[in-house]
Amino acid sequence: KSANPQWREQFDFHYFSDRKDMLDIEVWRKDNKKHEELLGTCKVDITALPTKQTNRLELPLEKHPGSLLMLVAVAPCTGVSISDLCVCPLGDPTERKQISQRYCIRNSFQDIKDIGFLQVKVLKAADLLAADFSGKSDPFCVLELGNDSLQTHTVYKNLNPEWNKVFTFPIKDIHDVLEVTVFDEDGDKPPDFLGKVAIPLLSV
Repeated sequence: KSANPQWREQFDFHYFSDRKDMLDIEVWRKDNKKHEELLGTCKVDITALPTKQTNRLELPLEKHPGSLLMLVAVAPCTGVSISDLCVCPLGDPTERKQISQRYCIRNSFQDIKDIGFLQVKVLKAADLLAADFSGKSDPFCVLELGNDSLQTHTVYKNLNPEWNKVFTFPIKDIHDVLEVTVFDEDGDKPPDFLGKVAIPLLSV
């Protein structure tokens, strides 16, 4: 019940330099659980923003009254990566040794915010639900840790997809939960949910 809402939420998106994506923003209103209405949209061209500084943007909503105030900081990505199985960070003995030294008990208080990082190998899925009329699915996998989100490529027309990707996340809160969700890509429509598993970091 506000025409001037304040959210004060921060989100981290991993933007890789070889992509030319726009940041798409939508503002919605919700009357109840069933009725939602789009109040406006706006776009931000990430490549046009200065890096290593916080950019204050006041963006008018397209085709609707109102504006959105945002702070956007483009900074070099540290600790986050997507790689193939053959080049995963912990697979290199030299790098593994450096990591062991970095997180040994003696260095615990050098950087309090540097809790550690999580490496996840997403190998494959088996016996997925068939979401398409053809009796197949177009599955991809999304990994979320806190506000960090990374995803695999889509394997088309397959109920037993193999992704063989390695994802690395910096850990900001040891009480976070890693959520791994499998979706079916559905063209321009929202993806269909195929299943989910949640893994508390404290259980690893």
